[in-house]
Formats: sequence, structure tokens, C-alpha cells
Amino acid sequence: MDVRPGLDPAVAEVRRAVRRALEALPEDSTVIVALSGGPDSLALAAATAFEAPKRGITGVAVTVDHGLQKGSADVAAAAARAAEGFGLVARVTRVDVREGGGPEAAARDARYEALDAVAREVGAEAILVGHTLDDQAETVLLGLARGSGASSLQGMAPAAERRDGCRILRPLLEVRRETTRAACAAQDLEPWLDPHNADPRYTRVRVRETVLPTLERELGPGVAEALARTAAQLREDAEAFDEMIDEIIEDVVEHAEAGISLSIGALAANPAALRHRLIRHVVAAEFGQSLTRSQTLDVARLVTDWRGQGPIDLPGCRAARINGRIEFTAR
Repeated sequence: MDVRPGLDPAVAEVRRAVRRALEALPEDSTVIVALSGGPDSLALAAATAFEAPKRGITGVAVTVDHGLQKGSADVAAAAARAAEGFGLVARVTRVDVREGGGPEAAARDARYEALDAVAREVGAEAILVGHTLDDQAETVLLGLARGSGASSLQGMAPAAERRDGCRILRPLLEVRRETTRAACAAQDLEPWLDPHNADPRYTRVRVRETVLPTLERELGPGVAEALARTAAQLREDAEAFDEMIDEIIEDVVEHAEAGISLSIGALAANPAALRHRLIRHVVAAEFGQSLTRSQTLDVARLVTDWRGQGPIDLPGCRAARINGRIEFTAR
């Protein structure tokens, strides 16, 4: 343990998590800390300000003002002042949130575009965001409710490539939300509490305020941790499948005159899980489209349950069985 006399355990836990994330970055690099002013991002910024100088890393706190709530500029300014108090460089960026796709998704897209822009400007190696274990559990539950498959149940990755070589890092994915709040309290930090995070009109808020507490009450404690472990295990499985696909893809794929094709023999010889992933991979890579499970199974039946059925219309393409291959052509 790295809890020194007088160091609050919650502060120590957050700092350890940040330290592990920063160890993957080059010394003397620059990182962006996405700072909303809420408890999670505030605890993250304080820990980054403490840990980053040990590796010669420069921290730049970026607060994105979406302009969606009254007084948002004041909230952003307060977050920037807090970051400067920690010793971080502080930036506030105002964005215009485009309509369409739902308010949460639109705000998220605008926020990440702003973070990407600052990251390019300062040459940042990574963008640190404050998602916690609780956020991960909520994401897995939402994916389960949508029935959107294993890729959704993997939740958020601890590290992910963004743009221009910059990475998204989520140091707090194994840290509970109550820990970040305790860390703020222990350091006399006053986080901003976003009223949207208590608005039951949002599905994620209902999961946070009602569904997860009900599961904990009815099934016993540890549900959030179990959901986060499930996400981690599914990510490991997905990584293994991706490696297998990379190994065999060149042997099963051929470019057709107007698209791409897969060998029926190779598809039939592989387990269903891998066969389905190969089908989805080809459609995504060649046509930039995602298949539902039902669409994937329709294509797979051209291999495993062939009864002379004709071409299948898919998003952006058409699949047909021709001369021992499944051909995908643009529509």
C-alpha cells in the first residue's frame, strides 16, 4: 500500500490509478485532462497534477462548455480555476452542440471533437477522462438492455486509439464513484453536480438511480463490480477473436469485381462465433456498415443452410452465394 500517514485512502487510490495510466506514456509528454468540474473529473485532475510531474509530464485541463445550461460559462470558469490551483494549464473551450442523434450523443460528439482539437494543438499523447467503475457498470447494463451483442457488453476500454496517434485513457475504470467523491471531500474540493445527472428523463440516470441500486438490494452487493469484470473478460475474448481474424482473413477473402468475397469452405470450417465475426468484419471494413445479429445470421445461412435462397439486401451492400463463395457487392 502507498497510503502515507495522513493521506486519505480515497486520495491514495485515485492517485495510484492515475500513476498506472501515466506509466504507459513517454516521459516529458503532454496529456489532456477532460475536466467537467464534477467529482470524477475533479478527482482525476487533482491526481494528475500530483502524479504527472514525477514523470515530467505536462497536464492540460480542458473544460468544454456546451452552453446547454444556464450558467455553464461560470461552471467552466470555476473548473478552470480549480485546475490552475492544482498547477495544471487550464483551457476552456465553448462548443456548439449540433442537433440530431439525441442530446447526450450530440454533446458527447462535440466534447470529443473539442478535446481532439486541443490535443492536436498541444501535441498531447493522451486524453484522460474520468469514467469510473460505476460508469462501466451502467454502460454494460445499457448494452444488455439493447441486446446489442458482446461488443457493447465490453463497455469502455481502459485505453483506446483516438486520432492522430492520440489515445483516450480511462484511469478510473476500477475506481468506484463514491471513492472519487470521498477524494474530493478529503482535499476540500467542491465539485459541480450536473443537474442532468439526476434527471430521470435520461435512461442512464434511471439505470444509475434505480436499476443498479435495485439489483444491489435484491441480489446483494458487488453487482457493479461483477458487471465491470464481465466487460473486462469480454474485451479479452474480443481481442483473441480479433487476432484470429487477422491471422486467417487473407486466406478466406478475395476481392470481387464489384466488392469482396468470403470462401464458403473456410466459413463452414470455423466455429459459428468466428464465422459471424468474419462476416461482420468484412462488411464493416469494405462498406463501413454494421450488421445486426439477424442480418449476420441471414448471411451465415447462405453457408450453413443453403437452400437456393437469393441475394440478401444488407446496409450498403448485398450478399449472394456464387461459385463457392459469399460475394458482397455495393448496392
